[in-house]
Amino acid sequence: MSGFTTRRALFVLPDGITYLDGNSLGPLPRAAAERARATVADEWGPLLITGWNKAGWMDLPRKLGDRIGKLIGAPEGSTVVGDTLSIKVYQALASALELRPERRVVLSDSGNFPTDLYMAKGLLDSLGKGHELKVVDPEAVADAIDESVAAIMLTQVDYRTGRLHDMKALTEKAHAHGALAIWDLAHSAGALPVDLTGCDADFAVGCTYKYLNGGPGAPAFIFVRPDLVDQVRPALSGWLGHAAPFAFDLDYRPGDGISRMRVGTPPVIQMAVLDAALDAFEGVDMADLRARSIELSEQFIAEVEAACRDVTLASPRDPAHRGSQVSFRHPEGYAVMQALIARGIIGDFRAPDIIRFGFCPLYNTAEEVSRAAAAIGEIVATGEWDRPEFRTRKAVT
Repeated sequence: MSGFTTRRALFVLPDGITYLDGNSLGPLPRAAAERARATVADEWGPLLITGWNKAGWMDLPRKLGDRIGKLIGAPEGSTVVGDTLSIKVYQALASALELRPERRVVLSDSGNFPTDLYMAKGLLDSLGKGHELKVVDPEAVADAIDESVAAIMLTQVDYRTGRLHDMKALTEKAHAHGALAIWDLAHSAGALPVDLTGCDADFAVGCTYKYLNGGPGAPAFIFVRPDLVDQVRPALSGWLGHAAPFAFDLDYRPGDGISRMRVGTPPVIQMAVLDAALDAFEGVDMADLRARSIELSEQFIAEVEAACRDVTLASPRDPAHRGSQVSFRHPEGYAVMQALIARGIIGDFRAPDIIRFGFCPLYNTAEEVSRAAAAIGEIVATGEWDRPEFRTRKAVT
């Protein structure tokens, strides 16, 4: 695992900070700042609008899609980058529902990220065709799949607990009942091996500012199964998804393949940052990264539980059933996390009582794990968290 030690140098990690929140916002890759500078000063500045052709700006969504595709088991030409995750969820679900017009149920679970549920409910209400968003417990998803379901819409890794769905088994069951499978990889891409092809997933979406380190507000991605994509009608028929955007036709004609899932103008500077960030994954074997992630998380669980009896493990104990994060419960979880942050140990809090920690082998170390575990024990044992400044809720938790 020594290769991961050398990759730590690729990131800006402030002195005195133990960063265990890359599952929410990845740190700055050192190469990203220079790439952003070059895009602004060496491309936008002298090239002006000719940069769309001369600097290849228009090709970035497909180029980055293929780079991400290598990390999620997607074949070349099946993934494209742009817009936000909420928009990509909307696109995927709208397309899936049109492919199953006789069905009225969208199946999700209570561990799904809320925005996915919000977007689904908004879409179903707008359609006005009597669709139902059925939300069940994560453990009940498999049994709830039947012939009424048009699509299952699930986040592979639960954002609160890190619980990991069996993508292959649930996709197979959905297909056996004639339903489509939509997967949100926000907490998977760049964190663990994903095999969209091997799992025969129909759609996948995800963000790039977590484990992929693309920066705050980095654009999202969408994958469509190659044999399905030309059947898909883009509900959000933006001009860059048109077959010939610069023909300026008044009628929409979808582009070939995954290009039809493009919507608006790509955010070039943000995409340049993401391109630089993805360099950190070059040569990384995702199986090795996963093995190291499990080592770190297992160490963390053992050391926290040895240091503190007043927190309860919220994540699955079996590492095969969780992603690259560990969550604990404490009645005063918010204040505990603020006390940790004050010590330079950054994780985050998720209501109502979860303190959450992400493990990123590209830069996290065993020494950081020990430091964080010891601090949790001290903060809880001494009541250090019980101070007004730690109890005051900030806008972002």
